[in-house]
Amino acid sequence: MTAGIDVSAAFGEMVLCSATSDVVTKKMCYLYVGAHARAHPDLALLTINFLQRDCRDQDPTIRGLALRSLCSLRVSNLVEYLVTPLTTGLKDPSAYVRMIAAVGAAKLYHISATACIDADLPASLKALMLSDPDAQVVANCLHSLQEIWTLEAANSEAAAREIETLYSKPVVFYLLNKIKEFSEWAQCIVLELASKFLPSDNNEIFDIMNLLEDRLQHANGAVVLATIKVFLHLTMSMTDVHQQVYERIKAPLLTLVGAGSPEQSYSVLCHLHLLVMRAPMLFSSDYKSFYCQFSDPSYVKKLKLEMLTAIANESNTYEIVTELCEYAGNVDVPIARESIRAVGKIALQQYDVNAIVDRLLQFLEMDKDYVTAETLVLVKDLLRKYPQWSHDCIAVVGNISSKNIQEPKGKAALIWMLGEYSQDMHDAPYILESLVENWDEEHSPEVRLHLLTAVMKCFFKRPPETQKALGATLAAGLSDTHQDVHDRALFYYRLLQYNPNVAERVVNPPKQAVSVFADTQSSEIKDRIFDEFNSLSVVYQKPSYMFTDKEHRGPFEYSEDLTSLTVGADDPENVISAQRYQENDNDLLLSTSDKEDNGTRASNGSSTSTYNAPSDLISPSLISSQTPAETSLINTGGPTYSSQSNFSLDDLLGLGVTEAPAPPPPALTLNSKPVLDPGTFQRKWGQLALALSQECSLSPQGAASLMNPQSLIRHMQSNYIQCIASGGQPPNYKFFFYAQKDGATAFFLVECIVNTASAKVQLKIKADDGTAAEAFSTLFQSALSKFGLS
Repeated sequence: MTAGIDVSAAFGEMVLCSATSDVVTKKMCYLYVGAHARAHPDLALLTINFLQRDCRDQDPTIRGLALRSLCSLRVSNLVEYLVTPLTTGLKDPSAYVRMIAAVGAAKLYHISATACIDADLPASLKALMLSDPDAQVVANCLHSLQEIWTLEAANSEAAAREIETLYSKPVVFYLLNKIKEFSEWAQCIVLELASKFLPSDNNEIFDIMNLLEDRLQHANGAVVLATIKVFLHLTMSMTDVHQQVYERIKAPLLTLVGAGSPEQSYSVLCHLHLLVMRAPMLFSSDYKSFYCQFSDPSYVKKLKLEMLTAIANESNTYEIVTELCEYAGNVDVPIARESIRAVGKIALQQYDVNAIVDRLLQFLEMDKDYVTAETLVLVKDLLRKYPQWSHDCIAVVGNISSKNIQEPKGKAALIWMLGEYSQDMHDAPYILESLVENWDEEHSPEVRLHLLTAVMKCFFKRPPETQKALGATLAAGLSDTHQDVHDRALFYYRLLQYNPNVAERVVNPPKQAVSVFADTQSSEIKDRIFDEFNSLSVVYQKPSYMFTDKEHRGPFEYSEDLTSLTVGADDPENVISAQRYQENDNDLLLSTSDKEDNGTRASNGSSTSTYNAPSDLISPSLISSQTPAETSLINTGGPTYSSQSNFSLDDLLGLGVTEAPAPPPPALTLNSKPVLDPGTFQRKWGQLALALSQECSLSPQGAASLMNPQSLIRHMQSNYIQCIASGGQPPNYKFFFYAQKDGATAFFLVECIVNTASAKVQLKIKADDGTAAEAFSTLFQSALSKFGLS
């Protein structure tokens, strides 16, 4: 059984073995029966007799084991045999049997709720809970009652009223008075019940707090947190007492942080962090408790850094920032990054900004890429809030070479400062110009967007020095394949074309200092998390509905079955579902009827995906919406200009507008909507001779993108090359493509075998017009080489 082997064939023999008087052997038999009864309900009936007999055994251990096994069978047609042993077990003289029976009632409810309610087991559990001398029996009764009545309340008003009686004063105080007798697990259940109790006056609140005072010194962190939850919830309406509760619970929580496992420390720190966000002043004097230890795991260190950031104030800022600066050189790079961010967050809280700015600027001298990048981002935020520090910051930032910054966010922050303070930075236009010259080497859209705006700002402040760079930037932006970069460049170009003064007011308006940066969590969310104190909500830092309700979990992504065949329809918008095929090229097994049936299914289940224009293709509709001057920035041969304003702007920006001959027509033009059914493709493939057999390479980006074969199919469709079939498993994929010569009936058929590990592609091309096979091969390989780059 442990090895996962099906041993159900021995069921009958195991039933006979259970007749032994040896407790260990009997327990093993019970485990066997419980494991196989649900899968073999017909065989489970054989166990009823000996289990019922053992429920009447003289040994209470055997009675309890038999009752537990009987309730664990989970076979609905055996429910009638459970009621009597459970009813008897709840009255058994042995506390062990009563404890098993209390949990068994909840098991019976999950098998058959009707049988449990009809047998009046909840009433028996309630009576047993209020009268049994054994604390564990009481706890099990409470747990089962909560489970049964909570589920039953949706269908029964009586169950809803019974839940209210659990939270009544007699029940709550009865359980609290016995709390020292309970196990740690049971104490947590009782304390959770007490946290939902609504006291009628302040005297009841103080009575409960006095009863639970010693629970704050408990060695178990779960008990301490559950007690704290009771204290906090009971005193929510009493402001002064609530503040005193914070003072009282501070010492137990800090003790738990320093003792126990890292996992426990993390859980307690999460709750401390929640409390700190509500009352940071109460913990400000204990900042040393949140210093990172060398042995702390990274997740604990990260949370401690957040704690230090939250409790920083005028009295402890210097000590906290000094400690954080030590972490900036940590060998753990993520922690070093977090420490730098923490220093910046403290600076944004208006605590001793002068000293903190000096510390941040010292980070730039550490000559570490990640330190420089994080520091530049923070300096940018500081300048947005404290513009008066621009002179000191710019003096240091101006000495940093953009070539030494590799991270996009750091480079983007530097570019922002170059544009915003270009009047104070002597070399700003020339640095920006060098960045524009390396436009094609910059793969981050974020950096290119910042560069567009920075050059525009610099142009309005220092026009003569930036004129050339602005023209090159707009030209590069308009030809950029990223939609946001292209749109922003087009927007700036049209602004300048319309009115440079308006463009300056839009791009470089007078700015007010940022007073408050947006918080990532609303106060409502934080209150919801506080209401769910001592739960996973505090650890996840989000309310429970965000990770339990299906609508908040987000869609699940399933990988495609790459062993199946995907048949491409003639219309690129219609994708036909997969069919299996044999490796024989002449036996694709694709019929027209299959195509139509599958096409219907695919049209019902198709999904919308984001379209990225290929880098070598500019939409005719996009060009038609642009002015001739804008089109000239994209095409090397500019058209004739009719507007004098266009000439003036382009002359100013150095965008050559001289006429050039029209580019020669392509050697081969493909039909944008070729039509070829699978049957015809199969017939042609068998009849036509092989025109070309070649091997070419795939770009690394293309090989990475081929993890989803549909991406290559869509890419080739955008180049008027359709896919009729595809299949394979990583790293080998096979595709069958076809295309049609524009204005002719000649087709080109391609077998394309791709190995993503070696980034090699094997091509076999067959053509109706063999003279055009070479030209089609060139066009096909050109399209293939650009896959993954757009």
